[in-house]
Amino acid sequence: MDFLVIDDDKTFRDATCLLIDGEGHYAEGARSGESGLIELREGKFDAVLLDLNLGPEKGLDILEQILKRQPNLPVVMFTAQGSVKNAVEAMRRGAVDFLEKPFTREQFHLVLARVQRFHQLNQNIERLEREVKDSNAQSPEILLDSSTPLMKEVMDTLLRAAKTPASILILGESGTGKSVVARAVHQQSHLSNKPFVTVSCPSLSKELLESELFGHMRGAFTGALRDHWGKVKTAEGGTLFLDEIGDLPMEIQPKLLRLLQEREYERVGENITRQAEVRIIAATSQDLKKRVAEGAFREDLFFRLNVITVEMPSLRERSADLIAFAEHYLRHFAALCGRRLDGFAAPALAGIRAYSWPGNLRELRNAIERAVIMAKVNKINLEDLPAELRGQTVAGGNGSDTLLQVGSLISMELLEEAHLRKVLERTSNLAEAAQVLGIDQATLYRKRKKIGLE
Repeated sequence: MDFLVIDDDKTFRDATCLLIDGEGHYAEGARSGESGLIELREGKFDAVLLDLNLGPEKGLDILEQILKRQPNLPVVMFTAQGSVKNAVEAMRRGAVDFLEKPFTREQFHLVLARVQRFHQLNQNIERLEREVKDSNAQSPEILLDSSTPLMKEVMDTLLRAAKTPASILILGESGTGKSVVARAVHQQSHLSNKPFVTVSCPSLSKELLESELFGHMRGAFTGALRDHWGKVKTAEGGTLFLDEIGDLPMEIQPKLLRLLQEREYERVGENITRQAEVRIIAATSQDLKKRVAEGAFREDLFFRLNVITVEMPSLRERSADLIAFAEHYLRHFAALCGRRLDGFAAPALAGIRAYSWPGNLRELRNAIERAVIMAKVNKINLEDLPAELRGQTVAGGNGSDTLLQVGSLISMELLEEAHLRKVLERTSNLAEAAQVLGIDQATLYRKRKKIGLE
């Protein structure tokens, strides 16, 4: 944990920071309430130790300002003038505990244990809130409970591997739900009550990604103003999910290999070897074998990751699930937007079925969100969907629009009519059109007259 110690007594402040450091945590000191508030704005701390008497400043006033900005931040008050009245007032204003100066190491350990429990509780609440938010949007149950044999095989493999400490590699196109199944593995594992931490490998530069993963010491690089624990430490005891690991820079790959093999790592700018108890799940949309052949990915790291490997099927390969997914997203976004919608009109369903969905679940989700927002009536129509889905349309028998595509749910008569219109538009005369269509001019003339193109 990272502590901020706010005390105007330098000797006591430094001694407290030294005690915290000795317990394996990080501590930074501030000599006044004002400087402490500045530190809290500029950095991230897990707890604050705050003196009740700060010269001209009042510790209780600083406590209120801290909790106004960060309501869930645990604050411990201490003073050389301890009393039941002071303790009660500090707790009433939101402090989690109280220490009287001078305190013994044992007394500090008791308070530290309470602060750690409070911090862990807040982390669990934040984690559950994130999971609830993710599950409301993604609904892993509906996305993973598939009738597609390929997906059933993937989930069977993953759920059998979930109970083991084995590393898992999830392959598949972008948007196929790799992060959803990674979280599902974590939730079905023996680590389900521990953190699930995600690192997106392409999102940061090499230097920042290394710090994000392993942490850094103050002064390790420009901008490293204070010690920082990385995501490996944050995920302690739980699961570290490395998204798009195919983009992991070569310079960091040996360090990840060491983490996988030896369960060891070092923070940037530090020579202390630290132990890590984390389960690694990695995912990528790239062909890692090809990356290895190109020299962009270490072969030994690939083999170490490739213990349990699955490939997520694309949405094109899950056509039996497509409409169920679309209806799920419709219900979700309709509730979110406060709209009462009665499903999809037939042309919209035809458009959804006919489209190839290159962006997979992510594209489907965005398309349905747009449709819910754009819908003018109580059903989603084809015109509410993105332009890519609308494509070529023809008038149906009931006056509605239906998607024109081979395999669409339209009659042969409508398909032929639309094809004739397009060929006639793109050719200069009837003779050329008849040649393209493979029929004689007289037949083309009759057909043209039938559809009203005289």
